[in-house]
Amino acid sequence: MLKIALDAMGGDFAPEVNILGAIEAVSDSEIEVILVGDEKKINEFLKEKKDFKGKVSVLNAEDQILMDENVSTAIRRKNTSMRKAIELVKEGKANAVLSAGNSGAMMALSFLLLGKLPNVDRPAIATVMPCLKGHFILLDAGANVDCKAEHLVQFAYMGDAYHKALFNSSNPRVALLSIGEEGTKGNEATKEAFRILKDSNLNFIGNIEGKDIFFGSADVVVCDGFVGNIVLKVGEGLAEALMKMLKREIADVITGRLGYIMIKPAIKSFRKKVDYSEYGGALLLGINGTSIICHGRSSAKAIKNAIKVAAEMAKKEIYRRISESLQNTEEMNESQNSINGLLCS
Repeated sequence: MLKIALDAMGGDFAPEVNILGAIEAVSDSEIEVILVGDEKKINEFLKEKKDFKGKVSVLNAEDQILMDENVSTAIRRKNTSMRKAIELVKEGKANAVLSAGNSGAMMALSFLLLGKLPNVDRPAIATVMPCLKGHFILLDAGANVDCKAEHLVQFAYMGDAYHKALFNSSNPRVALLSIGEEGTKGNEATKEAFRILKDSNLNFIGNIEGKDIFFGSADVVVCDGFVGNIVLKVGEGLAEALMKMLKREIADVITGRLGYIMIKPAIKSFRKKVDYSEYGGALLLGINGTSIICHGRSSAKAIKNAIKVAAEMAKKEIYRRISESLQNTEEMNESQNSINGLLCS
C-alpha cells in the first residue's frame, strides 16, 4: 500500500480541506495518508470522522511555513509540517509528498532534502492543462524565473518522460513557447534551445505561440517559469471568467433560462474540464522523489485528486524514468561531441 505524506497545515484553508481531502482519497483506494501538522488540531477534526478506516495517521509538527513567508528563512526551521512531510519521503517512510503551502519553500525543501536527479541543473514544475484535444503538460510553471537554453532543453526531456508515464503515450509532441513559430523568434535562450532540440531525439515540432497551446497543437509545452506561471494563472482566470460571463448572458435572456436546462449537462462537463481541482497538483520534476505542489486555495476535492496523482506517479517511479531519459540525453551529447571532435581534427 502506498503511503503519501501530506503537509496538513499548508494552504489557504488548512487544515480542514487537507484532512477532508485525505479521507476522501483513502476511502476508495489502496492509499494511506500521513497528515503532518498540529496534532491537536488534526485529531480534533478527525474524531468527528469515522469513515477513513484507519488509513489516515498523524505525525505531529509544532511549526508551519506561512504562505507569504520568506523562503530562505522558512527552510531553516527544522520542525515545520512541510519539512517533516518531505523528510518522510527521504527516510523511506512515505512514497510521495504534497503540500498546498508556500510553493517556493516546497520546491526549495524538496530540492534540499531529496536532492536533484543526475544531469538536472534545475527542477521544474509541470502542470497538466486542458485543451481541445484533451490535455497538455506545461513546464516550467513557476519554479525558475530566468532560464538558460540548457535548462529549457532539460525541461523538454523531463516533460517528454512525464507525458509518457502519465498518459501512456509513445511519442509526445514537444514544443517551445515563443513569440513566433520560426526558430529565429524569441529571446536568446529560446532560440538556442530551438537549435539544440531540433537535432535531438525528441519529437520536437518547433515553436508554438500562446494562441495555439489550447488547441492541442503540442503535448508538452516548454518555457521558463516566469512565462509559464503567467500562462497558468491566465488560463485559470479565463476559464472562471468565461463560466461567469456565460451564466450572466443566459440569465439576461428570458429564453436563455429555458435553454440552460437543455445545455446544463454540457456546461457541467465543460466546468469539470477547466476546473484546476480536477487535476490535483503539479509534479516537481528533476527531484529524486515524488513531490507535488498544490494550489494555495485548493479545495478538499483538489487535495483528494492530488493525493491520487502523487500515488500514481510514485507507483510509476516517474523520477527514475526522467533520470533514464536525461542519461540518454547526456550519452547522445557526448557522442555528438566526439563526432564533432573527429570532424574538426
